[in-house]
Amino acid sequence: MKRVVVTGLGTINPLGYNVEDTWKKLINGESAATNVSHFNTEKFRSQVACEVKNFDPKQYFDKSDLKRTDLFTQFALFAADQAVEDSQINTAGIDPFDIGVIWGTGQGGMQTFENEVENYITGEYTPRFNPFFIPKLLVNMASGLISMKYGYQGINYTPVSACATGNTAIMDAYNYIKFGKAKAFITGGSEAGITPASFGGFAALKAMSTRNHEPQKASRPFDIERDGFVMGEGAAALVLEEYEHAKNRGAKIYAEIVGASMTADAHHITTPHPEGIGASKAIERALEEAQLQPEEVDYLNLHATSTQIGDLAELNAVHKVFKNTKNLHLSSTKSMTGHLLGAAAAIEAIFAIKAINDNIVPPTINVENLDPKIPEGINIVINQSLQKEVKVAMSNAFGFGGHNSTVIFKEI
Repeated sequence: MKRVVVTGLGTINPLGYNVEDTWKKLINGESAATNVSHFNTEKFRSQVACEVKNFDPKQYFDKSDLKRTDLFTQFALFAADQAVEDSQINTAGIDPFDIGVIWGTGQGGMQTFENEVENYITGEYTPRFNPFFIPKLLVNMASGLISMKYGYQGINYTPVSACATGNTAIMDAYNYIKFGKAKAFITGGSEAGITPASFGGFAALKAMSTRNHEPQKASRPFDIERDGFVMGEGAAALVLEEYEHAKNRGAKIYAEIVGASMTADAHHITTPHPEGIGASKAIERALEEAQLQPEEVDYLNLHATSTQIGDLAELNAVHKVFKNTKNLHLSSTKSMTGHLLGAAAAIEAIFAIKAINDNIVPPTINVENLDPKIPEGINIVINQSLQKEVKVAMSNAFGFGGHNSTVIFKEI
């Protein structure tokens, strides 16, 4: 089996346009939540989101790229470019068939879909569709265009597992490299779901917070008054590389991926199993693959979205595996970034890696009254980041449909 390491990082998200700016705001406990500005939310129950502010695609893409890309693909290309530059993988003399792209998204081109349907109904010349409608809409177009931009001719596709998608993409890339099927991958996820139909659909599910009068306090995982997640948007990219290849070319190595696992709840279309049975099994199997004991994990970036059922279900799963492990500290960074849906796990993987690199555990903000139902012995980092040695960090991600995923990173 080959060892797999992370050699490049990139992101655009509600907190920042790169990893370092994002990380600084994260460990300072800054919230990106505001009232929605992308469209009029007057008719919606929920009116709060974490938007990428002041992003003008015209500054970064030429006219031909703009015509054929949805915002989720633009986010993907923006983040991937940072990760490729960071890793210097393009200068490595690598066979183009040995490097691939596995890129995730939960919804794909939602804004494109809505625009085309609206134009079909109300446009002057109907029925008429944009010839780029389908390419812009397709969920796999981000992975395809990343490969075209850099000439990567290896394995290329898009997995979809709802809000676990980012971890699924990372895990697939990890496994292909581990089994010798590739030397490197650009992987991660992007989402641009703050659109009327997407936003309205989640609001109709009563899955999102209605704390509209206090946007920055709306995402409050583990707080007794939490009432739903806050939608986010953006992208996060990682370059995964076979260890010997990275070492031989003198690459900067952020961390090693040592374990990854997925399970299914087989329980409900949107609600996790209340006892976290599937989630705990994903954690256990990831630890087993990593050949780690629970007490060796220093930090766990939780999926915790700020829903009443989901937060407790995950903590029940954690408690089942870790018992009262004193060394483990946990936090939910969604309290600051919002929930990036198909991109959530990718950016949270970066946060887990940064925790290892900087020996800082980011906080969960907005916790004013901790839910008394939380199992005893759970060390949640609340409202202020924690300085501590982090050698092993874990990241959980779960999705509608009962998808559970865990990825483990280790200092190298």
